[in-house]
Amino acid sequence: MAANKTSEEKASLKSGRARLWAMGPAAETLRIWWWAAVTGALAAAAVVGFRWLTQWFEELATGRRGGLVEAALSLSPWHRALVCTAGGLLAGLVLQGGTAWARRSPGGAANLDYIDAARAGRVDLNDRTTLTRTVSALFSVGTGASIGREGPMVQLAAWVSARLARLVATAPEQRNTLLVCGIAAGIGSAYHAPIAGVVFVLELALGFLARHTVAPVLIASATASSLIYWLVEPKPLYDVPPVVMAPTSLGIALLAGVLFGGLGWGLLALLESGRSCFARIRTPVLRLGLGGLLVGLLSAWVPQVWGNGYSVVSQVLHGDHAWQWLAWVLLAKVVATTLSSGSGAIGGVFTPSLFVGATAGSVLAQVAALWLPAAWVGDPRLLAVVGMAAVLAAVTHAPLMAIVMVLEMTNQFQLTVPVMLACGVAYAISTQFGARPLYGNPIESPRTVEQRPDLLDLGQQQK
Repeated sequence: MAANKTSEEKASLKSGRARLWAMGPAAETLRIWWWAAVTGALAAAAVVGFRWLTQWFEELATGRRGGLVEAALSLSPWHRALVCTAGGLLAGLVLQGGTAWARRSPGGAANLDYIDAARAGRVDLNDRTTLTRTVSALFSVGTGASIGREGPMVQLAAWVSARLARLVATAPEQRNTLLVCGIAAGIGSAYHAPIAGVVFVLELALGFLARHTVAPVLIASATASSLIYWLVEPKPLYDVPPVVMAPTSLGIALLAGVLFGGLGWGLLALLESGRSCFARIRTPVLRLGLGGLLVGLLSAWVPQVWGNGYSVVSQVLHGDHAWQWLAWVLLAKVVATTLSSGSGAIGGVFTPSLFVGATAGSVLAQVAALWLPAAWVGDPRLLAVVGMAAVLAAVTHAPLMAIVMVLEMTNQFQLTVPVMLACGVAYAISTQFGARPLYGNPIESPRTVEQRPDLLDLGQQQK
């Protein structure tokens, strides 16, 4: 009897092992999905935390909290110049001291950008350079540099996800999956655009070639955006009243795409020229200090150049300003962004590109209305939305991401067709001139840090 029982137990054990073996792939998939959700939550926390820190720095530097443009308007012209200069000097000091600190670590001072890491399948983001760049970005962003805070947010989200990947994932492909989950969740959280976060990593980081990564990335981005929606801010980034299309909107958007494509190409060329000019100054303190001084002097006349331009874009999308004022602010913003980016301030030019597109679109619509019947031109806000997407497509060479992101941010999905047309034309125009886009080409073979001398500089511009 005992022998029979033992045989039955052995058979049962063997059967259980067989079932576990059969469930192995499914169990591994569920495990990655779980960690993708955790990655999304951590990325959302990183974005919210960095946003809170920049607001704290802003209040410390200006005495105001609630928006950099509003803070700038509350200060006298000389005070604005002083704040920007001091912020640039402090950001440079952090970079200079952080470089020396990072060089004493086993990983050295090499900075691996999250996009390059995702394309190369690496998760070894440098801890010390990430911390250094984050602190430097806080000083730059919090004191009015004409850059976006979203770039450092996503870098921080990517770093958190890379740390988690090294702890819980064993296979290299699983680690890379969690890294791109963090990038997508960071983008989705920063811009309130979860689908755009997914398209961002598929179009820019992976080239739509990662079949097994799609589901975890969707889970991570959805988790992060859900937390942002329920716990932080339950609305699109730009809360815009519905924009109505006119019968001629498609034709106007098609023609405007040509202008926006040239504008995006010109912006890329200016940014590259700014970096080349400032590269002659090797000391980060002097370089960022000079950039801060020049932006501060410019902000003495045009305080709207401070920050990523969120409040100005919101006003444009509500149709609050005449084209003469917008043209002046647009010109000043392009110059200020070139100065901040060129000096090496750690921050993004992604959001300032949206500023350029929105203001240029509104100016174009209002000027066209002076010469054409108003019924032909339609609502100026339509070209503002179209301009945001088209310029973004031109500077990133990622039209699908630009289309999805702007529609999600503004909640104007009824404008899908004109936005698609303008982005397609703008992308085609921009790519004809050979300009290097903000994030490079995801189809190119990944290159290591040793093959990318620019990655060795802690002050290299954060996209």
